[in-house]
Amino acid sequence: MRIVSVNAWGGAMCDDLLAWLPGSGADVVCLQEVTRTPGLTGWTRFDDGERSLPQRADLFDDVRGVLPRHQAIYVASDAGPVHDAGGARHRQDFGLATLVGERLPVVGLDTAFVHGQFTDHAEWTISDRPRIALAVRTAAPGTGAAFSGRAVWTVQVHGLRDPAGKGDTPARLAQAERLAALVRRIRGPQDLVVLCGDLNLLPGSETFRILAGAGLTDLVGDADTRTSRYRKPVRHASYLLVSDVAAVKHFEVLATPEVSDHRILLLDLHPEDPGKVHDGIPD
Repeated sequence: MRIVSVNAWGGAMCDDLLAWLPGSGADVVCLQEVTRTPGLTGWTRFDDGERSLPQRADLFDDVRGVLPRHQAIYVASDAGPVHDAGGARHRQDFGLATLVGERLPVVGLDTAFVHGQFTDHAEWTISDRPRIALAVRTAAPGTGAAFSGRAVWTVQVHGLRDPAGKGDTPARLAQAERLAALVRRIRGPQDLVVLCGDLNLLPGSETFRILAGAGLTDLVGDADTRTSRYRKPVRHASYLLVSDVAAVKHFEVLATPEVSDHRILLLDLHPEDPGKVHDGIPD
């Protein structure tokens, strides 16, 4: 079973992203910063008083177009105004998309706001925007397949952004507690949990201690998770955690291809023998 996660940057590099996804072999695709503008296609411009960025009008539909046999699930954290090429104003949803390949039955769904609640902004704010987590439970597709029937919860989140930096704050610690509570609530006794996304944190964050208390181990550590499109010196943002490290066959932070200002996280889960050590990752 292969899971990939990347902050899609609103589709700013959508040609590269859409070219890579069909050949990625991903059973589960987790995308953050996914846009959806009802009735509009093409490009829009996003402005929040600090940044002005090109975004796809409907990145969710763009991705569904290249993965037509994946089951696509979208949740919005918030919404606000964008402008098309002619300057017309539109309301755009901003959130998370998880796409699941057809060989994996989807047997459970859950969501929870880990910061704030859904907001329809008159104008985008620079900070303190709501954040939502999306959890999808998949079953193994038949006898003798992945984990011998062991179900997998794939949870993704786009962590709170703070213009002051990626250090711990009371809001981020509260976010971590809510995320850990979600994991504890959904996880069955035999379930494997994978948590991934752009957490907007430094490697030493207290968030990882809190998530460890929910049984999750981070695989990224202090690895560089940014591409050449990102110009700031702090190179940490995206993470991937698992509840059973022995189930990991291979994990990699991909330097190429570049499909965003974030690097792709790629996880292969071992199909039959999670008790062994794989690719240097210990029990």
